[in-house]
Amino acid sequence: MNIFYTPDVIASNYVLNEEESAHCTRVLRLGKGHTVHLADGRGTLYTARIIAAHPKACMVEIISKEEHYKPNPYRLHMAIAPTKSIERFEWLLEKITEIGVGEITPLLCEHSERRVLKQERVEKVLVAAMKQSQKAQLPLLHEMTPALDFVKKEFSGKKLMAHCAPGEKIALPKALLGCRDALILIGPEGDFSTAEITAAIQHGFEAVNLGDTRLRVETAGIVACCQMHTQWQLRDN
Repeated sequence: MNIFYTPDVIASNYVLNEEESAHCTRVLRLGKGHTVHLADGRGTLYTARIIAAHPKACMVEIISKEEHYKPNPYRLHMAIAPTKSIERFEWLLEKITEIGVGEITPLLCEHSERRVLKQERVEKVLVAAMKQSQKAQLPLLHEMTPALDFVKKEFSGKKLMAHCAPGEKIALPKALLGCRDALILIGPEGDFSTAEITAAIQHGFEAVNLGDTRLRVETAGIVACCQMHTQWQLRDN
């Protein structure tokens, strides 16, 4: 199934943007009469037929649409400090989008080695991962936010924080048991600072551990996302 990102679908006839048109006609070599699928990033998948295969402005006719296409049974908001290597962070974003994450907030922490993030570049990674995994829902990407400010924000679900400092913690699978709505904080290479950990606990976050080994930031993000995903797979089956 070939999926193209079309966030502004409003009519029965739609023209793909230049990038998507080129991919459709030149890379995939699709032509007039071929069936394609469009995702608006908000959960709706459209089935369409190509009516004009122009490499810069490919026009399609929408045949049908399916709202709430393959929705996640849970909502996971991951707030995570970007890694010093942007490639490692983009790899993480790609994988958690494929697995199933609802919201992403890059955190600016006291020990952060990356303090600037290009929003447009990151959004392209998320779009590509959504299309590749044949989803119609694009994770909501927030702007980079200082950790001390973020922990003060309201959240209706379970609030969890993974860190390496000493102290009592609960295993993540146990913390997520039966949880449909979760917010998980993951810190930078140098971990959260004492002030950040204290502030999070004061605002209702529960400390969790991800196992007995020290994990890279991107590995911790994958583990957390997989724990949530696996729990709901087991529950549904």
